[in-house]
Amino acid sequence: MTEQPQTILAISGSLRARSSNTAVLRAAGKAVPGHIKFVPYEDLGELPHFNPDIDDDEHEAASVKNLRAQIASAKGVLFCTPEYANGVPGSLKNALDWIVSSGEFNAKPVTVISVSTFPTGGEKALESILLTLGMLGAQVGEAGSLKIPVISKKLGEAGEVTDEATLQAIRQLMENLIQRMNA
Repeated sequence: MTEQPQTILAISGSLRARSSNTAVLRAAGKAVPGHIKFVPYEDLGELPHFNPDIDDDEHEAASVKNLRAQIASAKGVLFCTPEYANGVPGSLKNALDWIVSSGEFNAKPVTVISVSTFPTGGEKALESILLTLGMLGAQVGEAGSLKIPVISKKLGEAGEVTDEATLQAIRQLMENLIQRMNA
């Protein structure tokens, strides 16, 4: 019997088609060794607005079941979030709200990247998501997050991350996540 590969679920907090957050996730995926499966989560915009009245077996939306199943089966989770109005975008916060009662993040290794066009690197969004993930029991750790400021200067014409220092920081972050997944 062959062993299933370890999986990292990658969740972009942006719904934009040419999102710099998704570009950062692609760079992170390239930093992952071939024996680990890197799976982008693509249904963030499909989740219904969180409502505790429909958070049960009878009413649970297929998109919510899918999100929970993907998180549960992943060995680690990577988030990349923009900062909107000094916080996490509503669509990403909505996804996290769906996990509050089901517990898929409990003791799961998680890494978070915040991306911004501003020099602050999305620090308020990072603080916000780390607070939420902590309440969900996710294991982020001291070296489990990264702020990427002024992202527009770190992307090439095709929208890929080209800044070597940023790529190196992403590689180190992914190495840290993989180490925590195997601990």
